[in-house]
Amino acid sequence: MAFELEDFSRTGSLGKGGSLWMYTTDDTDASVISAGYFNSAYSSLRTGDIITCSTASNLIFVEVLTIASRVVSVDLATSEAASNRVIISSAEDWPEVIDGSKQYFIDGHVDMGTRSIEIPQGGLHLAGLDLELSKLYSTADAYTMFTSPIGGSGNILGKDYTIDVSGEDSQVFNIVAWSGFEAFEFSQINYENCTSLGTIDNYRQGLEVGSGRFGGTPSLTLKGTWAGGYRITTSIVRVLSSSMMNPLFKAGAGFNMASRFLTDINVDLPPSAALLDFSPSNFPNPSTLQIQNAIVTRGGIRNANDSNITPNVSKSDLCSDWVGNNGLPNTFVGASAVNIADTITTITAQNVEEVLQGSFATYGLEHFDEPTDGELRHVGVNPREFRVSWDMVIEGRANDNYEIRLIKKDVLMVETLQFSQVRTMNNLQGGRDVGYWNGTTNIILNQNESCFWKIVNLLDNSNCTLEDGSQWTVEER
Repeated sequence: MAFELEDFSRTGSLGKGGSLWMYTTDDTDASVISAGYFNSAYSSLRTGDIITCSTASNLIFVEVLTIASRVVSVDLATSEAASNRVIISSAEDWPEVIDGSKQYFIDGHVDMGTRSIEIPQGGLHLAGLDLELSKLYSTADAYTMFTSPIGGSGNILGKDYTIDVSGEDSQVFNIVAWSGFEAFEFSQINYENCTSLGTIDNYRQGLEVGSGRFGGTPSLTLKGTWAGGYRITTSIVRVLSSSMMNPLFKAGAGFNMASRFLTDINVDLPPSAALLDFSPSNFPNPSTLQIQNAIVTRGGIRNANDSNITPNVSKSDLCSDWVGNNGLPNTFVGASAVNIADTITTITAQNVEEVLQGSFATYGLEHFDEPTDGELRHVGVNPREFRVSWDMVIEGRANDNYEIRLIKKDVLMVETLQFSQVRTMNNLQGGRDVGYWNGTTNIILNQNESCFWKIVNLLDNSNCTLEDGSQWTVEER
């Protein structure tokens, strides 16, 4: 058979700009190392690159020796790069002490039995052929696959394999970072039938790209202080056990995330499990619990009103930034205020502005509060750009010109005019002369900046009354 480019992919870097590659074929070892076999990949390869080849009968390492005139010459690898990869075909292949400078490569389905992997301060680099061909599994009870020594563990980086830990009271991880600046990062990883994913403690950051959770009760606990964040993207969760009670993501003791938790997960939850049990206290910074473009179902049914999806946090909490979700509520940053009783504003003199008085009831406060009656303050950080709309009926002296003014107040209490609108009081029959103010404008509100209304009588000092039902809204653009 000839070389197939679609079965060839880059998996990592070597020093001085070189690359690690993966290739899967039914060809023999002899065919793979024959002259010109990799010619079709000449533009991607460099001298010294290492190609891990899963052939018809073996897993071999091939080193690129020369590339000349589009001809690629290779041979079985003897370089240092090849010696830095350890093949794991059975539990016995794991060394007593993990070497953080080596990559441990999962060759086939490996029964770990009761053998745990202790991750040293130097970290663990783990890789496989793909999600189907490479797997670490154990059916042992009370078993933990990845552990930490006294003092903690370093980075754990993995790609292209499956984990299956299904024994009673067993878990995948029980690891703690040794300095608090370690990373927990995976690409193309599946968890199948896992009793628990266990606990990750005090890591700086976590990343999952292209991960899957299938079957079992795969709850993951995040514990301690995380100086960075956790991102899980392009991830799918299906056929979890109906007995699962713990959330998919659980807040452990002292959990505090300084940056964001971001996910666009596609998840079908079992009857009683939550997506996450985080609370606002776990996220001290605004808009850092980011659930965006997620699809959430329970038993195949979408119900954004299901309060058990996120039982301890809501879309309107200051930490929440939930956008574009299906089956989960979304955050709409803004606020509205409606006047619920006719309220007089006393005009002290012609052309002197006064705060427009009202008896305001607020609603839809999301990342906003009301520090004083009729004042709406942005307490979040994102977005900054807002649209203000209003619909007000004001009673005053017939034929007088009144001007309403939208005022912005910054954190130093400095007030600036944002917009103004003049109307003449209609001279109506009877005792009620009113004007109508309505419209929209744009405003920028940074954190803890607010806006409110003032009014001016341009002709004399006659008072005015904001009528019941007048209202205004601030909403993200």
